[in-house]
Parts: sequence; C-alpha cells; structure tokens
Amino acid sequence: MTSRLLITGTDTGIGKTTVGSVIAAAFRRRAIDVGVIKPVETGCATGPDGQLVPADALQLRWFAGRSDPIDVVCPVRLPEPLAPTVAARRAGVVLETARLVAAIEAHGATCALQLVEGAGGLLVPVAGADSFADLAAACDLAVLVVVGNRLGCVNHAALTVRCARAAGLRIAGYVVNSLRPDPDLAMQTNAALLAELIGPSIGELPWLGALICNDAERQRLAELGERHLALDALLG
Repeated sequence: MTSRLLITGTDTGIGKTTVGSVIAAAFRRRAIDVGVIKPVETGCATGPDGQLVPADALQLRWFAGRSDPIDVVCPVRLPEPLAPTVAARRAGVVLETARLVAAIEAHGATCALQLVEGAGGLLVPVAGADSFADLAAACDLAVLVVVGNRLGCVNHAALTVRCARAAGLRIAGYVVNSLRPDPDLAMQTNAALLAELIGPSIGELPWLGALICNDAERQRLAELGERHLALDALLG
C-alpha cells in the first residue's frame, strides 16, 4: 500500500521543497521508491525553449531519483507567484479539482511513497474555492506540516494543525525547519513550545541553504534526514 503525504506549510517560503527533498533523498537511499508531484507550481520562470520551468518540482524529482516526465511531476505550471486560483485566472487557465485529483491518483499508483507538495498553506485555494485541504481529503493524503522556524510560527503551526483536524484529515506530523543560520531567541525556543501545544515533531532540520542538484548533495540530504527526522513515522 502506498504511503501518501501532502507536504503543506505554515506559510509560503518556509522550506516545503527543502524538507521534501530531504525526505525523498533519505528514502531513496533506503531503496524505497519515492514519487514526487507538485500538482500546481506558480512563479515559474520561462526557459530558453519558451516553456515554463517548475524549479521546485524539478528539484524534488532530482532528489527522489526518478525520471517521471515533467508533465507528470508538475501537471500545471503558471508564471506569476500567486495563489494557484489567482495565478490560473490571470493566465487564462481553468483549474479543475477533478483533474488534479486524477493526476495525483495516477502518479501515486506508480510509487511506494508519494510526496505531494502544495503551494503556501493548507487553506490556499488551488482550484476555484477548493483548497489544498480539500485536495488532501479527496485524495486521502496524510498531512505533513512544515513549520518555518521564526517568530510567529507557533500560532501558524497550531492553526494549521487544528484546521487539518477539523477537516478530518490525518496528520502525519510536522517538521520544524530552520530558516536562517543564526537562530534568534524565538527560533531557539519555538520547538519546545510547539511540542507542549501540539505534540512532539518528527524532527528539526538545521539551516541547509540553497540546495544543488548533484549526487553529493543528495547524499548529504539523505544523511541529514536519517539523523534529524523520524522517517519511519511517515510510512504506513
């Protein structure tokens, strides 16, 4: 049975793709077939061939070590860095929840562990008024919350977890992700407070900086995943 996770976050720019890359690299080293999919990616730059380039999806695919066509890994690519519903509307693209669900389901049938990366947070609208929470419910995805470790993240994390529970979603856990190399007092104390409020995390990742898609980096991330994350909690 495939383990299927929606990687969501407490905000945008808090390291969902980084955390997803660490998890993908670690399970790949365990010889577990990890599939990655980002159903909608916004803020895509235009490549030399005139096609939109989904940088996050390409990074995830690299660290998972799979060769799925980019149209499978990222079915919808949009140019403006906005919520998918707005970015699609401005690009003249019609996003349909049923189409995204079908893409996720078809992809999930090909791998032992499926990582589905959202955009922004759990309630960001992805197709019309349907949010990533609705997409998770439709696809029966467990939710993994990436908490960007900074001042204010305690409130954002608690709200996200409560929202997921209220929606009847399964929560696989949360990861506390460092957003800078020099932690301030809030960053030093957030993890302990979060554990008191919403239970222990599955791990904390140090500041990793910009990732490079090469074999040495994949090895580094795999080792970091084994060292810092309770990976077995994500299976089953």
